[in-house]
Amino acid sequence: MAFPKMTKRVKTAGGTILVIALAAIAWRYRPVHVEIALDGPTAEWPSYGNDRGGSRYSPLTQITAENVGYLEIAWEYHHGDVSGGSEEIRSTTAFEATPIVVDGTLYFPTPFNRVIALDPETGEEKWVYDPKIDLSGSFSNQLIARGVEYWEDDSGTSGPSRRRIFTATNDSRLIALDAETGRPCADFGTDGAVDLSQGPGDFRWFGEYHITSPPAIAGDAVIVGSAIGDNVRVDAPSGVVRAYHARTGEELWTWDLAPPDKDEKNYPTSEAGYVLATPNVWAPIAVDVERDIVFLPTGNAAPDYFAASRNGLDYYSSSVVAVRGATGEVVWNFQTVHHDLWDFDIPCQPTLTDITRNGEKIPVVVQATKMGLIFILHRETGEPIFDVEERPVPQGNTPGEIYSPTQPFPVKPPQLVGRDLKPEDAWGLTPFDRRSNRKRVAALHFEGMYTPPRVNEPTLMYPGNGGGTNWGGVAVDGEREILVANTMDLAWVVSLIPADEIDEARKNNPGIEIGRQEGAPYGMRRETLLSGLGLPINPPPWGTLAAIDLGKGDIMWQVKLGTIRDIAPVPIPIKLGVPGLGGPLITASGLIFIAAAMDDYMRAFDLKTGEEIW
Repeated sequence: MAFPKMTKRVKTAGGTILVIALAAIAWRYRPVHVEIALDGPTAEWPSYGNDRGGSRYSPLTQITAENVGYLEIAWEYHHGDVSGGSEEIRSTTAFEATPIVVDGTLYFPTPFNRVIALDPETGEEKWVYDPKIDLSGSFSNQLIARGVEYWEDDSGTSGPSRRRIFTATNDSRLIALDAETGRPCADFGTDGAVDLSQGPGDFRWFGEYHITSPPAIAGDAVIVGSAIGDNVRVDAPSGVVRAYHARTGEELWTWDLAPPDKDEKNYPTSEAGYVLATPNVWAPIAVDVERDIVFLPTGNAAPDYFAASRNGLDYYSSSVVAVRGATGEVVWNFQTVHHDLWDFDIPCQPTLTDITRNGEKIPVVVQATKMGLIFILHRETGEPIFDVEERPVPQGNTPGEIYSPTQPFPVKPPQLVGRDLKPEDAWGLTPFDRRSNRKRVAALHFEGMYTPPRVNEPTLMYPGNGGGTNWGGVAVDGEREILVANTMDLAWVVSLIPADEIDEARKNNPGIEIGRQEGAPYGMRRETLLSGLGLPINPPPWGTLAAIDLGKGDIMWQVKLGTIRDIAPVPIPIKLGVPGLGGPLITASGLIFIAAAMDDYMRAFDLKTGEEIW
């Protein structure tokens, strides 16, 4: 998803972690102004979320509230793989990569899927691998590569490339690289690569199907999902999840996301036998290494905004699904949105931690959502730790559509973004702007959260499909049992368009997202609800940082994140809280680092109080 007039300024989690790692190194090269515990712990960042369970937690203690203000940049590295869209490179880029640091080397991918290895202390380039992807494609989700993963052969058997970096590409390849040299591992697949484009189905164009998130590692299995174009057609490619042996590239298992009763239904399939239009897994995956459980955050069954033809294909849609790492067998599944009509799919890596309830440690998986709801589930069973209520939600009037009468709401933690927006709530920089915005809100159909889209009747969607929380995810301090979430609070407008009116709608609304949803009687139109000045109409804060006591399920604090200095017509640093997609990280010293806001700042917050201290 993209924000009109805003996209180019979005900060990323990858930029955040890279800068923090480099800034910390600066201590050994500058005069010491404050006392620093040089004998403190050392640690690397060996996986996308640091650990396989996605905690985004660092055990480092040297940077504290007292000395964080002395950080300075040690070095910079510019990869240069940037596109704003052109005849040669049609897609735009987004640098959303979180680097990993393992065995003294920092690895990260660029939007063009080049993998770069650097010396983390100096920024000196060790090696660069270029898969030479075809950049002329029209990639459905921009040119994005969020990370790479590391695997080490601990079997004791001899063989080349015992230490490997795995990357999945926008042109749908899974590639194994020697961690020392960056050369493809010849014994993996064909010349170091497995072609992931074979099996899911026919593609309408090059770029309809691609991989944007890092592979996951479960033992010797390398597991990949996929990103598939939204709102294109009812017979979209399959969202099948696949696992390959890290040494050979042999396919170990596949999980077709069709419902358990698929054999009783006549679903259309690809030549490989995978059911078409199933949910996919585009966000990062989490792994419980000890229990051999892989946690999959699922997307929507196709298409997003009209579901009458799904015929049960959304059984696993917008869900957390636990599968066995060795076999792909489903252990349990929990659905966060029933019969999703809002593109409220799971956008981020599940997060694994333990919490204390009644004196007992409980293994849990925490799932943040676009709705600002956070579900805390028992890792082994999927049962909610806090009660989840099925509450009545608005119903629609689209001919042939099917609506869920209820949606699941966790009793705790509380929802982190707004549910209601009345005309009198509309915000604006000036009195004239406010009056105009109130009229716009009054003209929209809205019955509250989960109001379904209507035909040729603009419907307010609040919260919107961007989040809540998006791909950056959350961070968890397992010792203090505190979760930190970056959320945005933006209203969107969506409507259904009769199929025979799509071409005219596109002609009359250049620059507005209009999806054909081919095969359905209706296409869709959606856009962020912005004023004539390019700012959100719903009242601020539009971006917040919140801490949650996981044991109690209570919000400890919630503060504004970011100023409008770099997105407003006049660069005034008013702290209203602005949108952001990237995620936070937490250190053992009690700091939160984040650079996700749409202003040009990196910040540190106090974990206990939420105070911005740098």
